[in-house]
Amino acid sequence: MATRHDQYENPLVSRYASGAMLRLFSPAFKFGTWRRLWLALAESQQKLGLPITDEQIAQLQEHLDDIDFEQAAAYERETRHDVMSHIRTYAAAAPAAGPVIHLGATSAYVGDNTDIIQMRSALDLVQARLLCVIQNLARFAGEYRTLPALGYTHFQIAQPTTVGKRATLWLRDLEIDFTDGRHLRRTLLLRGAKGTTGSQASYLALYHGDAGKVEEQDRLIAARLGFDAAEPVTGQTYPRKQDDRVLSWLGGIAQSAHRLTNDIRLLQHLRELEEPFAERQVGSSAMPYKRNPMRSERIASLARFVISLGGSTAFTAATQWLERTLDDSANKRLAIPQAFLAVDAILVLLADVTDGLLVNQAVIERRLREELPFIATENILMRAVEAGGDRQQLHEKIREHAMQAAAEIRAGRSNDLLERLAADADIPLSEAELVELLRPEEYIGLAPRQVEEYLRQHIEPLLAEHAEMLNCAREEIRV
Repeated sequence: MATRHDQYENPLVSRYASGAMLRLFSPAFKFGTWRRLWLALAESQQKLGLPITDEQIAQLQEHLDDIDFEQAAAYERETRHDVMSHIRTYAAAAPAAGPVIHLGATSAYVGDNTDIIQMRSALDLVQARLLCVIQNLARFAGEYRTLPALGYTHFQIAQPTTVGKRATLWLRDLEIDFTDGRHLRRTLLLRGAKGTTGSQASYLALYHGDAGKVEEQDRLIAARLGFDAAEPVTGQTYPRKQDDRVLSWLGGIAQSAHRLTNDIRLLQHLRELEEPFAERQVGSSAMPYKRNPMRSERIASLARFVISLGGSTAFTAATQWLERTLDDSANKRLAIPQAFLAVDAILVLLADVTDGLLVNQAVIERRLREELPFIATENILMRAVEAGGDRQQLHEKIREHAMQAAAEIRAGRSNDLLERLAADADIPLSEAELVELLRPEEYIGLAPRQVEEYLRQHIEPLLAEHAEMLNCAREEIRV
């Protein structure tokens, strides 16, 4: 189809999301799944004794994907009903099976079950992408586990950490997201075949009052669609709380990505860390020298959008009426696919960023050297006390020198705290002893060990357990 330049196009489709995620929310996937659900219903009903022939089943199987979308659209213009239009289209393709398509079912049988199947399939894709980012960050954290760097609290200089240890903070967020996704997948159940108000009355009539067959039909359909079970009870629809659970999980991934890329943007400002920058990439149309963190900025922007969508599903879940209301439909068509498309785009970008993070070690070491005399003052105080000094007098002396050195820095001069302390006869430490106290590795505590233990105990087992999901082929980054 030719591109229309006089109509709005959704940038999630045209610019951000991957082809794999777009396919999961495409008409072909949706209506092809409807047909698979009708096939599963007919196969289950045949197995349970209803008069459905092998020829009818064969025709349904033969025409799962050759959907005449133009014919379906024509029927929908006539009927104003999307499910009926596709029933008629399927029946036209498989005429022998026409009398048994949708037997005993309501529209929610195909609509709701397809929504669940789409969400679970999209969840699997998101989990696979998430795992690639986790793998990238694990490799990065391990490589830089011992490299000391300034730590920041309130974005003010604090006790040093290591570059790798900081990466584990991002990694832990994503590990939580992945673990939550595993639980969500296990507990995201098919709606099943429940009838118009969830009572399964139409199916009970089909099976002439045999409740066991009605219940077995539900189990058979769930199994044929790859689910361990169907929802135990529903109205006409599956609980809309499931949609909110999915959006909450996607919102959690967005939170993690936003936090991570905020840190990258702050560190790129300090020139300690940079996201990838292509050889011919342009940072600014006006300022040729610019290396803007535009991937991280796009991730943060998309993440805010995903987080904002959570309110839609929360309100929808809260405002459902009795056995069914239709004010969920339009909202679901927008919120659910767009949240998945945006998170897909986020993780494609995040995989690219985390696979190519640039560590400017010389900058990190220089900034640490400049600030280490201040950071070391507590250790200097304790060592001076050990050398025979008075703790309270030494504290005041060191404080005075620190304030004067800070004033020098504010005036644009270098940090001369070490020289001031070495020249003060009241401080019983030589310059060599003071210099010895400024070794960065003395101030990073257990950071390298924490990285090693965290990766060994948490991340390596996670990656090994889900190795079959790891397919981290590079996606095109459209930036």
